[in-house]
Amino acid sequence: MKRFLTLIFLSAMALLLVACGGGAKPQPVSFTIEMGEYTFTPANLELKVGQEVTLKLVNKGQLQHEIMFGREVMKNNNRPAGYQVDMFATGGVEPVVTQSIPPEEEMAGHGGFMVILPIGADASMTFTVTKEMVGEWEMGCFEQDGVHYDAGMKGSVSVKP
Repeated sequence: MKRFLTLIFLSAMALLLVACGGGAKPQPVSFTIEMGEYTFTPANLELKVGQEVTLKLVNKGQLQHEIMFGREVMKNNNRPAGYQVDMFATGGVEPVVTQSIPPEEEMAGHGGFMVILPIGADASMTFTVTKEMVGEWEMGCFEQDGVHYDAGMKGSVSVKP
């Protein structure tokens, strides 16, 4: 009988731990991404489902830059021109962007949400990572008909459960 009660007690504790352990929401994170010729710094981001993410985007270069997040680079006249699959559309998320000029969406020749920054400008974008975003993504700049992308202006975004 004593073993039986101990077993019931341990089973109840295990169920309680499982129920409580899965609900912890990840802490919000903030990254500053500097854009230059032809780089993002940092070039790799790791995000978790449920995190509120704020990206401060700063154009430190001598050219206009943009940032897009997606998969499967599409071509326009055989030049890189954006992504076939947009990370935010896939995740059902519309980032909140604060900048002096409004963000562009679905521009001709580009696929997905983007933020364009003139020389010396900055912006911030905030969003919450969803489970639909889990996987590997890329961030890229496709300015000057894809020249920036071809010159190496891309990075990785890894989204974990």
